[in-house]
Amino acid sequence: MHQDPATTDPELYRVVFENDRVRVLEYRDKPGDRTMPHGHPDTVMYTLSSFRRRLSSGDRQADVELAAGQVRWLDAQEHAGENIGDSETHALFIELKEPAAAPRPAAGGALGPSAT
Repeated sequence: MHQDPATTDPELYRVVFENDRVRVLEYRDKPGDRTMPHGHPDTVMYTLSSFRRRLSSGDRQADVELAAGQVRWLDAQEHAGENIGDSETHALFIELKEPAAAPRPAAGGALGPSAT
């Protein structure tokens, strides 16, 4: 199983709700902050602030820029992140505890959020 971000980076991730079907994490960081490698199951992300981040997983890297008020899907993934912008990041992650109906390939999937 993936490393839990609430354990790897407790100063950045906070569990704000959890039941048997979902877990909701609040994430906050400042410019220059980095996360340790961690994982998320299938997740819906809601951005509460605009931000720029660099996500990396193995030899793959993706720069992400999102405006406040965006809702994005994240396939289950492992990554580390860095705030590469000049503003604080504030987001909610709604992690699904139920597995996907059909497994998605982990190795070539999208790194970071997608609109679908």
